[in-house]
Amino acid sequence: MTSTPERYVLDTSAWLTFIEDEEGADEVELLLEKARAGECIIFTSFMSFMEVYYITCQERDVDEAHMRLDLISALPVIRAESTASLGVLAAEIKARYRLSVADAWIAALAKEQGAYLVHKDPEFEPLAACIQLHPLPYKP
Repeated sequence: MTSTPERYVLDTSAWLTFIEDEEGADEVELLLEKARAGECIIFTSFMSFMEVYYITCQERDVDEAHMRLDLISALPVIRAESTASLGVLAAEIKARYRLSVADAWIAALAKEQGAYLVHKDPEFEPLAACIQLHPLPYKP
């Protein structure tokens, strides 16, 4: 009998950690290698694509933003788009917790998929009772 592979959702902070080679990038890289080998499944929210893009435009430039989206798209991840049920779940999370709208969507995806939320954002800590968290080292 085969077991179901573990599921992960990479938050925007996890993507930026990986792309910018911050502390914790090795953990994200290991998960991506496991996904490539079929040992786990990684999801990322459409909101993370938007966040990576606009943050990169603000901090660098549009060309770098496009390169980063191309990189994420080429990796073994499943891009999760908006659905009605995911929107309701995100709204319920947003109503209950002090999160940004983007973080509510990303947390909702982790909850819906029964996935570990890989992040570097202390704002997710209050969700530990309802979502499996996989925190990366926080910035000092």
